[in-house]
Amino acid sequence: MKLYTYFRSSAAFRVRIALNLKGLSYEAQYVHLARGEHRRPEYGALNPQALVPALTDDGGLLTQSLAIMEYLEEKYPSPALLPEDLLGRARVRSLALLVACEIHPLNNLRALRYLVNELGRSEEEKNKWYQHWIHDGMAKLEADLARAPGTGRFCHGDTPTVADCCLVPQVFNAQRFNCDLSHAPTALRVFDECMKLDAFQRAQPSRQPDVE
Repeated sequence: MKLYTYFRSSAAFRVRIALNLKGLSYEAQYVHLARGEHRRPEYGALNPQALVPALTDDGGLLTQSLAIMEYLEEKYPSPALLPEDLLGRARVRSLALLVACEIHPLNNLRALRYLVNELGRSEEEKNKWYQHWIHDGMAKLEADLARAPGTGRFCHGDTPTVADCCLVPQVFNAQRFNCDLSHAPTALRVFDECMKLDAFQRAQPSRQPDVE
């Protein structure tokens, strides 16, 4: 397998965690988003979406982090990243989608650059935007984690799931932008539990060969 990744990409971070949790080896191919390497023709020829992560396996190309993790779960089912029961699986997917679809898109590199470069927003305004949507999204995530009986040591139960693969990169980003997460104590507790595991530690940005 080859994983096209960038050390600071939250979406690639998710997949690195999943691969580590499943004990799968892969060859990393680095695509520097800040330098625009994802827009180069040779990468576009491989991945028409021109995003990371992308994963090649068995001659096929997979894109979008949640789809990649679902593929890994189906092809390499042990250890499982989704619960056995239908309701549990749906809840884990819901938590993952809350991060990947509701929180992250408002605060990714493309959106922030558009705010500054195209709309003329200041760095201070950009940071306020970021912090507002992080606070809003993490409040929603906390409400679910705090009330649901399915929450255990991790987002769901006592083993890591796809939801944890999504939570951890989002908290990393929030901390990078000095966001106040005091309103999300359950999410922070789960984050701390995740970071006790080598699979999460090895996937974090500072441990990647392309870190700057």
